[in-house]
Amino acid sequence: MAGQQEPVIWMRPEQAPIGRPAERSRAEITTAATELADREGLEAVSMRRVASALGTGAASLYRYVATRDDLLDLMTDSTAREYDLPDPSGDWQADLLAIARQARQIMRRHPWLPAVVIGRPTLGPHGIDLLEHVLDVLADHPADPARKLEAFALLNGLTALFVQNETAAADTGATRRSAAYLRHVAAAGGHPRITALLAASPPDGNPHDPFDAVLARALTGVLG
Repeated sequence: MAGQQEPVIWMRPEQAPIGRPAERSRAEITTAATELADREGLEAVSMRRVASALGTGAASLYRYVATRDDLLDLMTDSTAREYDLPDPSGDWQADLLAIARQARQIMRRHPWLPAVVIGRPTLGPHGIDLLEHVLDVLADHPADPARKLEAFALLNGLTALFVQNETAAADTGATRRSAAYLRHVAAAGGHPRITALLAASPPDGNPHDPFDAVLARALTGVLG
C-alpha cells in the first residue's frame, strides 16, 4: 500500500523464507558492525566493510539486513544488552540515576552511540527491556504514563548530550579554551554578572562532576 512504512527489522523474519540456508545471523552481523564502529567510527560502517569483516560479499548481507538504517538499529539496540537491571529499590530517583550512570559508561565504550541516540532513537528487544525496567522503577510514582515515557527519553537524550560534550571537550581542549575566554571577558569588566559568576565558581577550578545533579533535577522536573 502506498505510504505504508516498512516494519522495523525485529518484526521481519531474520531471513527470507526462500533461498539458500542462512550462513550468518543478525547477531554476527551486528557484532561485526559494532566492533567496526567502535574502532573507526560510524562513518566506517557500510555494508561492504561489514561484509569484508565477515569474510563475505556485500550482496549477501542484504539477505539479512535490508538497509544500513536497519544495521544502525541493530547496533543501537545491541548496546542495551550491557545494562544490569536489578529489582527496583523503592527509591525511584536513585534507581534512575543508576541507569543513567550505566548509560554514560556504555556510551563511552561506544563513542558513536550518543549521536545515534540523539539523531536516530530506536527501540528494539533490548531497549524494550530497558524501558520496561524504567517503568517498573516508576510503577508507584504518581506521574501519568506520558510523563514516565518523557523521563525515559530524557534520561537517554540528556546522557547522550552529556557524553558528546565531554568527549568533544577532551578531544579538542574546548573546555580549557572556553575557560580562558571567560576569564578574559571577566577581566575586561563589561559583563558584571559573568564576573560575579566566575568569582563565585571558577570555570576550571571545580573538579565536581555535575552529571548526577543535572540528571536528578531534569528527571524531577519532568516527573513532578
